[in-house]
Amino acid sequence: MQISILGAGNVGMALARALLRAGQPVTIGVPDPARYADAVAALGPQATLTGNDEAAQRGELVILAVPYTAALAIAQARADWQGRVLVDATNPLAPGLAGLSLGTTTSGAEQVAERARGARVVKAFNTTGAENMADSCYPQGQPMMPVAGDDAAARQQVLALATMIGFDAVDMGPLSSARYLEPMAIVWIHLAVKQGQGRRFAFARIRRS
Repeated sequence: MQISILGAGNVGMALARALLRAGQPVTIGVPDPARYADAVAALGPQATLTGNDEAAQRGELVILAVPYTAALAIAQARADWQGRVLVDATNPLAPGLAGLSLGTTTSGAEQVAERARGARVVKAFNTTGAENMADSCYPQGQPMMPVAGDDAAARQQVLALATMIGFDAVDMGPLSSARYLEPMAIVWIHLAVKQGQGRRFAFARIRRS
């Protein structure tokens, strides 16, 4: 499967490293490839750097790892996503990490889906920090990664991807479940940043037999 990541910030690069470590080549798309040439070259020969448009065209599965407002613009810019799986890894953050800029009756992911004509939008990789995406290994168990989307086949692809990079992938059903997953990200941010607990923790499912 051809995977493209749009964005070379903390989340985009962390996901790229995790996928490459699992043996999955990636294309990274950015508006200004020259600016990120050295950083992407350091990832090795299985990482390719292009502009956003070319990366989106190459990918069968495209991960939005950009700020939320940029994700909306990227989603709307293509006339037809032609059935691609579009993974929304963003959160509609309010200024100063004060919360979310929308929610309850909709979600950032649903807003992306409204704009991404012909895409199969899936919400994932938004509920924890980039550090956990780069390295999901914890001695106590696997961090969870909730995945939501209306297209069952697309959702299964992303669940498999999350599992491949070490997460306990959790099927959350339809894309409307993103209304709960985006606030979950705020809980993580609040603990990590506002409460000063740092970024070396993750949420996990604990089961009784």
